[in-house]
Amino acid sequence: MRALWLAWLFVVATPSYHERRLYEELMRDYNVLERPVENHKQAVSVKLKVSLQQIIDVDEKNQVVNVNAWLDYTWFDYKLVWDIKEYGNITDVRFPAGRIWKPDVLLYNSVDSNFDSAYPTNMLVYNTGKISWVPPGIFKISCKIDIKWFPFDEQVCFLKFGSWTYDGDKLDLQPAEGGFDISEYLENGEWALPLTTVSRNVKRYDCCDEPYLDLTFYLHLRRRTLYYGFNLIMPCILTTMMTLLGFTLPPDAGEKITLRELI
Repeated sequence: MRALWLAWLFVVATPSYHERRLYEELMRDYNVLERPVENHKQAVSVKLKVSLQQIIDVDEKNQVVNVNAWLDYTWFDYKLVWDIKEYGNITDVRFPAGRIWKPDVLLYNSVDSNFDSAYPTNMLVYNTGKISWVPPGIFKISCKIDIKWFPFDEQVCFLKFGSWTYDGDKLDLQPAEGGFDISEYLENGEWALPLTTVSRNVKRYDCCDEPYLDLTFYLHLRRRTLYYGFNLIMPCILTTMMTLLGFTLPPDAGEKITLRELI
């Protein structure tokens, strides 16, 4: 019986021992402020994918759009590599935000009071040094909305992401494969989403020689007109037709007075 107990204790404790030893080894001499490159002249390659979940609200008056989205960042950290055979075949570990280096990418056109509204989730680190970080968030973005052709209008809004302090020579921001993912998108009742695109932009300013990068994810919105057709356009058309019909009746006809009261 004691042998079984010791065997069970060994099985339970061994994975915990390997995991604790791995965390200690990875964090030894690790500097969270240091970019994960072997040469300081190299740029960290960071890939970003946006998974759109929902368009929550389009506020035409304040020109603000609320969206629910997941941000999927991927990069490599050469200091977080290990041999799984030496650590009980552990292939991945998790670090909370702030324990290891992460790109300071922010949503440039955010109008949220917190500005960075992404939730600080754990970062998944693989034994190859690959890091996957997927923070979800409710993002409030500014968008120039033109309602000249309401209710047949189309709008183009965007989410613009870029590093806040690193230029393109230090952080190379690239769109990931399937850069704008809408596979899990929940359709909006008022706005259709016929097209999504993503572009990588490089800007140079007169003050500086370094390039500054951003990724812009475009939402091409088209207002659904069926609701407005039945509740706004059709009543106006019927009222106009009935008004014109009244002119065809004789001036002294009693039906003309009844028709005007009905309108």
